[in-house]
Amino acid sequence: MSQTKYTTMKKILSILIFCSIAPFALYAQSKTETEIRQLEQRELEAIHKSDTAMLLRMWSKNFVVNNPYGQIVTVPEILTFIREGKIDYSTVERNVERVTIVENIAICMGKEIVTPEKATENAGKKVIRQYTNIWMKEKGGWRMVARQATIVKIE
Repeated sequence: MSQTKYTTMKKILSILIFCSIAPFALYAQSKTETEIRQLEQRELEAIHKSDTAMLLRMWSKNFVVNNPYGQIVTVPEILTFIREGKIDYSTVERNVERVTIVENIAICMGKEIVTPEKATENAGKKVIRQYTNIWMKEKGGWRMVARQATIVKIE
């Protein structure tokens, strides 16, 4: 067999192998992305309902937040804010714009629209924020390990 035919056959074989493997990789990415998008909505619902038991199951024990007010807070502080009504919303909406998966890390970015109430800053106003949530696959599943949110508009 000539060198040219051998090289051509190698290329064709490589393409065939890639084409047979690629759908499985895309499916895995798609399945994980779908799971993260669902977790994003469940976490938001738990915040909206002040369901601290659910939040504790979803957040890593080392969860840390750079909140919209420029504070870096941990789980005990967040739970205190919830108990004091400083994290309380009459409406919440989260629009996931992008999910990037890197090994056992999922980076989720998007926009949130919330209407704070009670003791929450900007109560009664519509607050639009850009956010980044970081999820890590740990024993037992995905856990949110970090979050950053920035207010971009208050109406």
